Amino acid sequence: MSGSSFGKIFSITTWGESHGAGIGVVIDGCPAGIPLTENEIQRYLDRRKPGQSKYTTKRNESDSVEILSGVFEGVTTGTPISLLVRNQDQRSRDYGNIASTFRPGHADYPFTEKYGIRDYRGGGRSSGRETIGRVAAGAVASLLLKELGISVRAYTKSIGPYEIDEKDYHFEEIEENSLYMPNRKTAEKAGEYISSLMAETDSCGGIIECTADGLPVGIGEPVFDKLDAMLARAVMSIGAVKGVEIGDGFAAASSVGSRNNDPFFSEGGVIRKKSNHAGGTLGGLSDGSRLVLRAAVKPTSSISREQSTVNTDGENVRMRVVGRHDPVIVPRAVVVVEAMTALTIADLLLQNMCSRMENIKKVYGAHTGSDTEAASADELS
Repeated sequence: MSGSSFGKIFSITTWGESHGAGIGVVIDGCPAGIPLTENEIQRYLDRRKPGQSKYTTKRNESDSVEILSGVFEGVTTGTPISLLVRNQDQRSRDYGNIASTFRPGHADYPFTEKYGIRDYRGGGRSSGRETIGRVAAGAVASLLLKELGISVRAYTKSIGPYEIDEKDYHFEEIEENSLYMPNRKTAEKAGEYISSLMAETDSCGGIIECTADGLPVGIGEPVFDKLDAMLARAVMSIGAVKGVEIGDGFAAASSVGSRNNDPFFSEGGVIRKKSNHAGGTLGGLSDGSRLVLRAAVKPTSSISREQSTVNTDGENVRMRVVGRHDPVIVPRAVVVVEAMTALTIADLLLQNMCSRMENIKKVYGAHTGSDTEAASADELS
């Protein structure tokens, strides 16, 4: 299976299956000298682990991370960083009834057609537990960004019909509710909505918003590797995400140029924008303002309501998905969106270092060949 790696310089490769021995990631290209401990990574993993509230799966996993390589005396060494989370609470028997049946909304059918075999226990490689590796790597990327004064933050903007307007954001309330919403009252209403769906053996989706502050101007490449294009690729690679928008996104299609453009102004010699409809990118490059992206997350596919499907013999059948599943994926996916955003920015930042000769000279000096030859001659005389 190809396609398990992401990034060019700060690159990651995730591995493992939902009901295998464990899940992990190998990070390559991380600079040496970044303070890193298991506790710092664990804080991110705790935000996505199961069993946090009545709205998440009851699978009992501590998701405890182990650093296997790439760190010495609490600091990254510049060598590959290998991170492992062992699976502890697999109940593979819950999935015996889907061994020969394709679950609606899942990758079972195309996966089987592609490979001729699939690990039906919890979805195998297609399981949401694969995102453990992404989050662990994203924690490391976030520490790199922090060293540069860049912060990334994600939260739940909406669940089902309950959406929070930007003017009603209270960021201090994000950690005060299990849905990670920046408005406690809306979170309470959304919680009641989820509970009503749970009673009906149904599920819902929502929107995750992610912002990045402190980005320098010029991150990203102007053609295929645009900042917004790379972010879209990164976030769309998350299993349940069905759409990504930057800034005003789809709303820009019904706007007009005079309103959608962001006027520039100078303040103390610093160029700024009066608005941010573009969401922090222009021509695929960061423009120095806040980066804003949103991810649309579909309703959880695994519901215990009886549904129509087909088995591996091509017969029409009825099935009910059993086991432990989230009635809404959004809260646990918040940190995954944050991680993929951090990974994208970290990789593009490192790529951007070679965009100007002056940057290279800052690292390697401005000595010319003649200077070197003259220095050698002096040493010989």
